[in-house]
Amino acid sequence: MTGLEFPHISPIMFSIGGLPVRWYSMAYLAGIVAAWLWLLRDVRKYRLNFNKAAVEDVVFYVTLGIIIGGRVGYALFYGGETFWKQPWHILEIWQGGMSFHGGAVGAVAGLWYAARKHRLDFWQLTDLAALYAPIGIFLGRLANFVNDELWGRVSDVPWAVRFPSGGYLPRHPSQLYEAFCEGLLMLIVLNLLWRLVPIIRMRKGTVSALFVILYACFRITLENFRQPDAQLGFYFGFATMGQLLSLPLLLFGFYLLYRRFRPEK
Repeated sequence: MTGLEFPHISPIMFSIGGLPVRWYSMAYLAGIVAAWLWLLRDVRKYRLNFNKAAVEDVVFYVTLGIIIGGRVGYALFYGGETFWKQPWHILEIWQGGMSFHGGAVGAVAGLWYAARKHRLDFWQLTDLAALYAPIGIFLGRLANFVNDELWGRVSDVPWAVRFPSGGYLPRHPSQLYEAFCEGLLMLIVLNLLWRLVPIIRMRKGTVSALFVILYACFRITLENFRQPDAQLGFYFGFATMGQLLSLPLLLFGFYLLYRRFRPEK
């Protein structure tokens, strides 16, 4: 049989008093903690106008926004009829199911509230969040791979993986594609631009626009390797939900970039 054997890794990282702690939840936690530490470092290094209380509030409200927005977004975009008939399932976060696009909306709402509460520059906050967000995306996609979920379409490429829940058919490890492009590659590109190109750092909101554009481009492209959700399938015979949600995101990113660099009147 062609394809690489799926590495049998338990989705449960460890247990505390009989309570299972899953790789997926720890990926979110590790991403948030790493972003928090990185933010504190950059605040000191670049002498940004943030105090400790403001940083802690930003992290708290963004985390809350990611959880609420990600869960509600999953229910609306991917949940199918289950969440309409039994809406209380939205609260069952431990069952899994998060939407990046919903989480992004929730994170922006958290940033807006924190900026208003502490009288901070909203676009500077979104730029900083864009610099660190790929850490969580990278870890989250790796957790998707460990959880044997969101696998790719059947393929005969030499690195195809036989996922147990995918019928042991050789499939694209699309989670790893996304981890590399939406996570690691975006992390490197955005941080290099922010640190090495002064105009990008000076024009607040530019990094946010670039994050949106890059994520949308990667997501639209990589969805061609990812198996559509069984309860949704294809739209118009060829498009996936992830692509449909990313298209307006792409247009918004270009609009935001234009606003950052349009000639002054």
